[in-house]
Amino acid sequence: MIWSRPMTDRKDARQPWALILGASSGFGEATAITLAAAGYDICGVHLDRRQGMAHVDGIKAQIEAHGRKALFFNGNAADDDNRANVVAELKAAVGAGGYVRVMLHSLAFGTLKPYLTPDADSGITRKNMEMTLDVMANSLVYWAQAVWRAGLFSDGSKIYAMTSEGSSRVIPSYGAVSAAKSALESNCRQLAMEFAKLRSGVTVNAIRAGVTKTPALMQLPEAQDLIDHALRRNPMGRLASVDDVAQAIVAFSGEGTHWLTGNVLGVDGGELVTG
Repeated sequence: MIWSRPMTDRKDARQPWALILGASSGFGEATAITLAAAGYDICGVHLDRRQGMAHVDGIKAQIEAHGRKALFFNGNAADDDNRANVVAELKAAVGAGGYVRVMLHSLAFGTLKPYLTPDADSGITRKNMEMTLDVMANSLVYWAQAVWRAGLFSDGSKIYAMTSEGSSRVIPSYGAVSAAKSALESNCRQLAMEFAKLRSGVTVNAIRAGVTKTPALMQLPEAQDLIDHALRRNPMGRLASVDDVAQAIVAFSGEGTHWLTGNVLGVDGGELVTG
């Protein structure tokens, strides 16, 4: 039998870009810098007040120090007009000589409230639930649609979305976010199937990091308890880091990974399976 080289993931001369949603902190920041070191130009979307812009400038400087482009947008990634503007400007920047090789959805913006409270004001509301699901789950679909329709994805493109163990575990204040993470994983599976049926060469996977000390984690009232529990059970004896995840994404995005799609990929040092 004669085996032929698969059409996917062929090495070519096009410049790879990474579109990072949530690029100013945590997983998004680390992945942007690590991908830049691997030769990617970076388009980052973030939402920061004026006092946070100095940090964003530092991220851009690190990307540019690797000789790569840093095209950043400060705005709500869940807003339709903002998304359309970013995609249009990204398309102009990428030009004919490049494509979006990696899109990372790392948006951590949701409501941390219990469902059942004696008074309505302190419990979760319809608006809270809908906002959390829209930003943390459904926006992945809208970004994937927009980037694909703009012709920016190509054979070998990878879409990743950051999920967490909270998608299937109960944390007191995490109800709306847990629902969003479950929906996010479902959206990844659906997108993976549809991109595959289109023979697009685009793969979609969720990344489930172990407990990682990020600004988003530290917003949880239970943050220290989660950290202590993870340190006790992780067989590696430490928490996951944003660099662990960033390096994994670079590896997953290399050639020969075109058959890896529709999964939840654990990057946790064995934390989940240890129980």
